[in-house]
Amino acid sequence: MVIIGNAAVLTLDKEKPLLHDGAVTMEKHIVKELGNTREIRQKYPEAEFMDAGGRLVMPGFLNCHMHLYSTFARGMALKGAPPASFGQILEKLWWKMDRLLSKEEEIYYSALVPLIEGIKCGTTGILDHHASFGLVDGCLDILERAAEDAGVRAVLCYETSDRWGKELRDASIRENVRFIHKMRGKNQDQADSIYNKDSLVAATFGLHASLTLSDETLEKCAAEAQSLGAGFHIHVAEGIEDVEDSLKKSGKRVVERLNSFGILGDRTLAIHCVHVDENEMEILRDTGTMVVHNPQSNMNNAVGISPMLDFFKKEILTGLGTDGYTPSMFESAKSAYVLHKLAQRDPRVGGEETRRMLFENNSRIFGRLFEKPVGVIKPGALADIIILDYYPPTPLSEGNLFYHLIFGMRENMVSTAIVGGKIVMKDHQLTELDEEKIMAKSRELAAKFWRKMEDA
Repeated sequence: MVIIGNAAVLTLDKEKPLLHDGAVTMEKHIVKELGNTREIRQKYPEAEFMDAGGRLVMPGFLNCHMHLYSTFARGMALKGAPPASFGQILEKLWWKMDRLLSKEEEIYYSALVPLIEGIKCGTTGILDHHASFGLVDGCLDILERAAEDAGVRAVLCYETSDRWGKELRDASIRENVRFIHKMRGKNQDQADSIYNKDSLVAATFGLHASLTLSDETLEKCAAEAQSLGAGFHIHVAEGIEDVEDSLKKSGKRVVERLNSFGILGDRTLAIHCVHVDENEMEILRDTGTMVVHNPQSNMNNAVGISPMLDFFKKEILTGLGTDGYTPSMFESAKSAYVLHKLAQRDPRVGGEETRRMLFENNSRIFGRLFEKPVGVIKPGALADIIILDYYPPTPLSEGNLFYHLIFGMRENMVSTAIVGGKIVMKDHQLTELDEEKIMAKSRELAAKFWRKMEDA
């Protein structure tokens, strides 16, 4: 057993949201007990003690939409004129890039880099959406190894799409099915579940977007997922191109089309949902589908502003992600906080919704996928915890915790990260990985990959 004590403990648990001079006990991968430091130490005198020294202890951040494979695009120049639309960004950058990812090393190191950066930002869990059409079979095993080597909790899937033909589409479906079966096999005591409650890694079924999915493919994927009891991880109405394509294909808007094939549901993640109307929001709500907001990515791709405020009015479970734009949930939360104030020209909006996405809804989303509390510090929850070098210059209370984060906390304040009860970073130093060697190897592989992009 380990005790973290002498801390301001932000639990994100409604019963005990904040403990001053608090202590957290961890037994293996689970939080066992919370309380006053002196009392907890007296109760468990043999336990190992970590002295937080008055710092802030809180649950690790959860990123509800990520693309680990996007690492090698950082700083990469594109040939020709810059993309002038979202469709051109996909065609000139991402689709070209994911078609050329073909080596195990490329996939492994492009994943390790943002996993490391995420740890240093306090991100202990990610929902990743992977594509590497140059190497499909077994690619999720490579990502699983990267997540386990880094010690980060991850939910993985492969991006099924028709854009590279039926052979690669079928390979994508097989990879999702294979990996979901593998996750079920790792959890023999829960034979009816595809989610390994104690493992770091879980699975969903990946789909790209309605834009690149035929009726035949949606039917195939829906049948496979139904037989597995799995949900989907899919981009929904990110750009107007997705809506226009869906109307042309089916006469239906994107959410309506996906719902007609049984893609939506309480295990499905609908990413972005920028261009959805009132009826589509009601479908999302009625099916229990989870939505994920990615404000920085939406701004960067100039696709529009998500109607996130309306999602909350409709009581749609809405989480927060980064879409590969950054590993930092600090950045994503701060962007969401100000974006909707600007869009509505109303300083009163956006704050409470962003707080709920970051502090409550991301935890609820991960809880559905791991079937055990995560993103909260309470007895029985997974022990994913961070310690920050934050000594508040003003009073810290239950009512102003979120605003201390928005206006006072920074990524570089994260000093220690614990995932599943295991320390993966202590005093700003990684415990599981050699960061310098990994970054050097990544630079070497990225330079070679850039040459592939130039020659393609």
